[in-house]
Amino acid sequence: MIPSAATSPGGGTIPPGGGKPSRRDQILTAAAELFAQHGFRGVGIDDIGAAVGITGPALYRHFRSKDAMLGEMLTGISEYLLAGGTERVRRSGDVDAILAGLVRFHVDFALQQPALITVHERSLASLADEDRRRVRRLQRQYVEVWVTALRAAVPRLDEPHARSAAHAVFGLINSTPHNRHLPHEDLAELLTRLALGALYAAK
Repeated sequence: MIPSAATSPGGGTIPPGGGKPSRRDQILTAAAELFAQHGFRGVGIDDIGAAVGITGPALYRHFRSKDAMLGEMLTGISEYLLAGGTERVRRSGDVDAILAGLVRFHVDFALQQPALITVHERSLASLADEDRRRVRRLQRQYVEVWVTALRAAVPRLDEPHARSAAHAVFGLINSTPHNRHLPHEDLAELLTRLALGALYAAK
C-alpha cells in the first residue's frame, strides 16, 4: 500500500521525496492521534483544528467532513500495506527470506504507527459504507499477499490454514500499541521471531 500519497507514521501522508508534510498531512496526523486517544466519536472538528493551529471550520478547505478524513486515513493504511506487501513478495530470492521480509514490513509499520493501528481497530465500523467496502477489499487483497508468501515457504499448507495463520499473526503484531516494554528494535525483533514461529507452526 504505498502510492505517492500513502499514510505515514502517525496518520498523515508521505510526501513525494520525503519532503515536508503538507497541511493536509498534518491534519491527518493530528486526527489519528486524537481518534486513537478519544475515539472517532469523541473528537470534534474544533479539536482537530486546535491540534494543528487552525480553526475547526478551516479544516473544510482540506476535507469535506470528519467522516471523509477517517475514510482517507483508513484507506491510506490499507493501500500502504497492500503496495508494500506486494512489492516484497514479488522480489526474487529465497522464499523464507521473502516471508521474513513481509513480516518485518508489517512489524515496522505497527511499531511506527500505533495511533493508526488503534484507529483502525476501533473505528472501522464508523466508516461510510463506500469507504468501508473499499478498505475491506484492500484488506482481503493484503491477506492474499500473505497467503501467497506463506504457502511458498510452507508448501504443504493449504489455503484455509494459511489464511487463518495470517489473521492470527496480524492480531499478534497489531497488539503493539499495548506493548511498549522493550526498546523499538528489540520489540521488532521479538515480534518478528514470534510471528515467523507461529506461521511455520501452522503446517
